[in-house]
Amino acid sequence: MRYAGSCHCGKVKFEVEGELAKATACNCSICQRRGSLHWFVPHQALHLLTPDAELSTYTFNRHVIRHRFCAHCGVHAFGEGVDPQGNRMAAINVRCLEGVELDALAVAHYDGRSL
Repeated sequence: MRYAGSCHCGKVKFEVEGELAKATACNCSICQRRGSLHWFVPHQALHLLTPDAELSTYTFNRHVIRHRFCAHCGVHAFGEGVDPQGNRMAAINVRCLEGVELDALAVAHYDGRSL
């Protein structure tokens, strides 16, 4: 299935393809504050529809995850990183996807605080 996503102001737009069956809530220092629900997909499933220049990037701690957000409204749309097997991945903030019923998603909890 193909999902359309965007930030609040609409300057960042993207599409993502895949089977959205569950989301992950992380309790690390940034995710806890931001309230994102992550859907992990292979990076090639993410299609950015706006210029990369509309996005800002934030990294912290080990600087292995690129947290991408709108440079205008500040909404975190997705993150980029590499899984333990070395595959490029995207962590889509499902709260930015159109037409997704959040209450219908299974949510796994990840203890990122303890890493």
